[in-house]
Amino acid sequence: MEPTPQYLLENGLELPLMEAFYTLQGEGYHKGSAAYFIRIGGCDVGCHWCDVKASWEAGNHPATEIETIVEDAHRYSDTVVVTGGEPLMWPMNPLTDRLKALGMQTHIETSGAYSLTGHWDWFCLSPKKNKLPLADAYKAADELKMIIYNKSDFDFAESQAQKVGPDCKLFLQPEWSVRDKMMPLMVAYALDNPQWKVSLQTHKYLNIP
Repeated sequence: MEPTPQYLLENGLELPLMEAFYTLQGEGYHKGSAAYFIRIGGCDVGCHWCDVKASWEAGNHPATEIETIVEDAHRYSDTVVVTGGEPLMWPMNPLTDRLKALGMQTHIETSGAYSLTGHWDWFCLSPKKNKLPLADAYKAADELKMIIYNKSDFDFAESQAQKVGPDCKLFLQPEWSVRDKMMPLMVAYALDNPQWKVSLQTHKYLNIP
């Protein structure tokens, strides 16, 4: 009997693929580095300032065999960034197993609100107030990226930084629509608290995906 579409999705053999593209990493620790991005559909975290709200409804994006996703990625780069949406809504082990078998570096960008699956060389955690990360996400985090939308987000950033490991890289990033308002505050905060670095969405300044 052929596996059902639901079975394939629930077991990570297919994923709702919103888009995939080769570009430069625009944010955080690896900014400026070439990578192949895989954007997975589906997210219920519901950030009001999200700039990819089209990703939220998984059913709007074609269920795509992971073999196809991996084959396309391997043509372009040895580094893959899996993002969303919220990619950990789906089992990631089948995808990362195939990527790792080809010797590829696997990175993820996640809110951490779902159980950790997959094998990751770099784990970028970006917590959200309305659906906090699970404990395993804090333990796995190589990078903590905190979006700054208003002044209260600095306190939230500090509360989240207390939960990650001592080697985790700490970044503050302005929400794009309020960047001009928040950047002076972020600069002052990073100068007073040098454990934090400032991240910008450089891909938007460079006009690349």
